[in-house]
Amino acid sequence: MSAVQGRKVAMLATHGFEQSELTGPKEGLEKAGATVHVVSPESGEIKGWKGSDWGDPVKVDVALDAARVEDYDALVLPGGQINPDKLRLEEKAIALIKAFGEAGKPIAAICHGPWTLIDAGLVKGKNVTSWPSIRNDLINAGAQWSDKEVEIDGNIITSRKPDDVPAFTRAVIDALG
Repeated sequence: MSAVQGRKVAMLATHGFEQSELTGPKEGLEKAGATVHVVSPESGEIKGWKGSDWGDPVKVDVALDAARVEDYDALVLPGGQINPDKLRLEEKAIALIKAFGEAGKPIAAICHGPWTLIDAGLVKGKNVTSWPSIRNDLINAGAQWSDKEVEIDGNIITSRKPDDVPAFTRAVIDALG
């Protein structure tokens, strides 16, 4: 399947990303023909979170400082609790997310990932889903929240949890195709 051959996707993450929410979409997108770059404020490798302990390291392909919205067709924001909470404090991460929003390019966030969409000002008036514990944060930011496997509203794609990764990945592939 080469539905997204030649498309480039940025995955913005740092230490503490939910292992399956980065590796699952990354593998699915690559299998569909996309080039996926892990973008991070860290260099070298970042470590995932798996279950109740640290997971496997993932190679960082592009430094956050060097990432440019015009180099990519979409942005994926893995969840986990630690990862998006750390990224919310990174001005350059929020600026990159905001730039993808302003460019109208697909932005896909799963689990706690939509926290960063709040900080980028991209959820007001949008239909979204997420991990249940950030539901009120999204509602307070002006979003309409629902408990669905995948919610797509314009260029914003959201999902709830690791079990949703297959549907989430399909939605990103569809948005790129």
